[in-house]
Amino acid sequence: MIKYEMIIYWSEIDQAYLAEVPELSGCMADGATYREAVENAEQVISEWLEMAKELGRDIPEPKGRLLFA
Repeated sequence: MIKYEMIIYWSEIDQAYLAEVPELSGCMADGATYREAVENAEQVISEWLEMAKELGRDIPEPKGRLLFA
């Protein structure tokens, strides 16, 4: 289960929904629909975490929106 915060918004420039994951540096995805952006972001989060483990990097604990609000 993904517990990291996602910020999802429509981008006029990209003509797509963007999903950013602020707690994971550089982790974001897009999609033609809101749902697609979320699904793509979930996949990217899994890949981000897998790569961090392989590289021996620290993986931040999910803290949620109050950290960034």
